[in-house]
Amino acid sequence: MAVLTTRFSSTALIGKVTLTAVIPFENYGDFPNFNEHPYDLKKPMRTLYLLHGIACDEYEWLWYSQIAKFAEEHRIAVIMPYGKNNFYIDNDPVERWSKFVGQELVEMTRGLFPLSHRREDTYIGGFSMGGYGAICNGLKYNDTFSRIIALSSFLDLDTVINSTDDTPIETSKRSHFNRLFKGDVSKIPGSDMDPRQLYLDCKLPVKIYMACGLQDGLLLGNRDYRNFLQEHDADLHYVESPGAHDWDFWNPAIKDAIEWLDQ
Repeated sequence: MAVLTTRFSSTALIGKVTLTAVIPFENYGDFPNFNEHPYDLKKPMRTLYLLHGIACDEYEWLWYSQIAKFAEEHRIAVIMPYGKNNFYIDNDPVERWSKFVGQELVEMTRGLFPLSHRREDTYIGGFSMGGYGAICNGLKYNDTFSRIIALSSFLDLDTVINSTDDTPIETSKRSHFNRLFKGDVSKIPGSDMDPRQLYLDCKLPVKIYMACGLQDGLLLGNRDYRNFLQEHDADLHYVESPGAHDWDFWNPAIKDAIEWLDQ
């Protein structure tokens, strides 16, 4: 298994960006029958594009979870890009994070690594802000992704839409959200920033795994979106269990989600 970090020029972002990849490409066989050619890959790998949360980076999954172990056990390549704090949407003409995640990153990594090009082998996931990004881009680019993993996702967009600048918390101010959400948060409903609208516009069936902790402050937003998906007969696997908005919840959750990818 290789764990690689690389930096490349992105046309979607008009600048340099980094990613970390877990590539379990070798097959050593089992003792005592070792494979003499462990790197002779016969079949391209399934791929999970895994997004981080706010105030994090592309190393977060490696530092705090056992994602490398799970990737090796299930022989799934995991691609973890840096997403800044931009919610993985096209919030600026020179920072098209949605196009980067949903199109450019996929094309670039398929050219660099032995990854399957098949839709049924290509997945997207994330936690918190990354869960929102996974839902939005998994649905928006449904011709690329067949499954979505969304852990403790930020889905309470009413808080964003109804925000004001009358708060001492800079990251909760309306002016901050306006910068992130294409200049005007009132335009979220019905747009490609709206997970509900994206589901309604989805052309191909996408399987969705959602999980949230019972002590997580984002639980109600996840339940609301779950209810919406169930009302529309979505192919949804939804999990609630004891836990907060932290790695004690996300590590076992991503293990369960990767096992779900095998089903």
